[in-house]
Amino acid sequence: MERHFDRELAVMKKDVLLMGSMVEDAIAKSLEALGNLSEQKAKIVIDSDRIIDALELKIDEQCLSLLALRQPVAYDLRFIAMAMKITTDLERMADLAVDIAQRVLELTGAPLLKPLIDIPKLARLAQHMTKGAITSFINGDPGLARSIILKDPEADKLRNLVQSELVDGYMAKDPATAKRAIPLLLIARHLERISDHATNIAEDVIYMVKAKVVKHHNVSLENGT
Repeated sequence: MERHFDRELAVMKKDVLLMGSMVEDAIAKSLEALGNLSEQKAKIVIDSDRIIDALELKIDEQCLSLLALRQPVAYDLRFIAMAMKITTDLERMADLAVDIAQRVLELTGAPLLKPLIDIPKLARLAQHMTKGAITSFINGDPGLARSIILKDPEADKLRNLVQSELVDGYMAKDPATAKRAIPLLLIARHLERISDHATNIAEDVIYMVKAKVVKHHNVSLENGT
């Protein structure tokens, strides 16, 4: 019975890893679309979202079945419960990749308002946090999870820099730039939200492994995991 349960856990874990890699790919493709102002690449991201949604439902069903039939305890129980939470975050990250792709569609047909500087930095950070959060879950690595959480303020700072530059440097001086500035503002916001979801996953990993709650970056995180 135990060996069968372990196999079922391994299958579910593999599906979470697959979903994570698909989300990473969706984020990367949405950013490629932005860099090239490619309508074609943007539409690929939008069309692929339904596959990720279907995988989330499959993993949820696996988790519920394991909870109902195997009645896991301790670490196994936390692993399954956190897997359900993490796939919710992953699905929302995929939705944000779609949002970025939709903003790209709004930007095509005209040159960008300005060269992209802070948005690519924020994009690289969001991708790094996403990959690290997924890896920390798959490997049960609270140290890696903690390092991801500590990067969250940097994402906020970069989002604020983009917002300040576009609002104060362009829109306030020339309201006609709003049409091209607002999609960039939203893209920065979407990237910052992706980083937030990566942080959520990392917090759940620490709870899964250590049974410690570090939501809202409380003192237990500051003192180490």
